[in-house]
Amino acid sequence: MAVPTPPHPPTDDAPPVRQRRTRRKEARPGELLEAALSLFVEKGFAATRVEEVAARAGVSKGTLFLYFPSKEELFKAVVRETIAGRFAEWNEEFERFEGDSVELVRYCMHSWWERVGQTQASGITKLVMSEAGMFPEIAAFYQQEVIRPGHDLIRRILQRGIDRGEFRTLPLDYAVYSLIAPMIFLLMWKHSMSACTPSSAPIEPLSFIDAQVDLLLRGMLVRPQPLTRP
Repeated sequence: MAVPTPPHPPTDDAPPVRQRRTRRKEARPGELLEAALSLFVEKGFAATRVEEVAARAGVSKGTLFLYFPSKEELFKAVVRETIAGRFAEWNEEFERFEGDSVELVRYCMHSWWERVGQTQASGITKLVMSEAGMFPEIAAFYQQEVIRPGHDLIRRILQRGIDRGEFRTLPLDYAVYSLIAPMIFLLMWKHSMSACTPSSAPIEPLSFIDAQVDLLLRGMLVRPQPLTRP
């Protein structure tokens, strides 16, 4: 019976075993955006450094700058990826929606919460509210990419209800804010105010949205009458 030949011991000429690298030379832009979103929400725009974003994504600062030439451009890309990019699909859904306008309002608010509000991207709104005054370029960008398209979409929803005879004639410029206000409250509650909320009185976001839709569309009066100024 042949005796198996023992394996040759390693020699100095053998190639060394490569250690797993903790830093990669390349990263997909999506990984950089994910890292940037986390840090922007955690620390704010001013306090976040591009070196931190690169380190969290596992790449060098130089690699990050291959994709995004500045922190401002990185922030804009995060907003487009997580919020502004949603408006194309929301507008398509608006065009296809076949139900009444009451259900469209409810669907719009639920959809916003599920796709943005309950995600990490919801912290971007708080960031903009806190730091827009210090960074006018960021404020102007957010106005153009998020606020204006959002206002336009809500206005179209309300106008649809008026045109179909489902809503009374409304001052649309102000009615738009009536639908936005509950969303802003939920964002501030999630990222700041929840720490002050008693544990015995938690807020369930979708139930809160439903209550706001009912209040906005039905009002408080049992028999609504035109309100006159004092």
